Amino acid sequence: MASSGTTSAAAATATAGFDRGAAVTRSLLGYGVIVGPFYLAVGLTQALMRDGFDLRRHALSVLANGEYGWVQTLNFVLSGLMVLAAAVGMKRVLGAGSRGLTWCLGLFGLSMLVAAVFRADPVDGFPPGTPLGMPTTISTAGIVHLLAGVLGFTMLGVSGLVGARTMSHRKQPALARLSLASGLGVLVLFYGGAALAGGGAIGILGIWLSVIVGWAWIAIMSLKLYRMASDPNC
Repeated sequence: MASSGTTSAAAATATAGFDRGAAVTRSLLGYGVIVGPFYLAVGLTQALMRDGFDLRRHALSVLANGEYGWVQTLNFVLSGLMVLAAAVGMKRVLGAGSRGLTWCLGLFGLSMLVAAVFRADPVDGFPPGTPLGMPTTISTAGIVHLLAGVLGFTMLGVSGLVGARTMSHRKQPALARLSLASGLGVLVLFYGGAALAGGGAIGILGIWLSVIVGWAWIAIMSLKLYRMASDPNC
């Protein structure tokens, strides 16, 4: 009986010393660390395995078409939810002064959910059977998907720019410089790539680099804020 009482007391003490709110905050930021690698791993695996897909000509969004299109749709949904979780985690660490950063990042996550519902049109030979070249018409779903993509990448870039100001105010110059460079990089690479998309591989490369820069920034920011967050065991 004495042993049982001691065990119960120890468990109560451990629980009392554990900050559940801090644990939740760190968990939310953890999604920001893994979302980029997750999205790219799922997308690239499909790109290498699905017939007719060419990384030099096709954006990952096109993978939502065809027999296994549900995989990319699910990739959009899960990644969008993880971005939203990361935005909430950043807000919990940075407080009211981060409203611009977290709202813009949240809109990026929301744009991925919209892109999941309204898929991109088949294009340039994918999926197999689709005519080669750029289509001469576009569906309503395709238009919404494109608008979601433009809004999403714009908000991702702006979140970096706003994040630079936020981190500067918090006396984090390294993160401020990183955020500024990332925000500018996302916007220049995305819009430059979109402008050259009709020219083939160069335009697609620009969009790819924009994606990589954006995901890398989210991962680094989330990791840094994870380390800044309160330790739930203290």
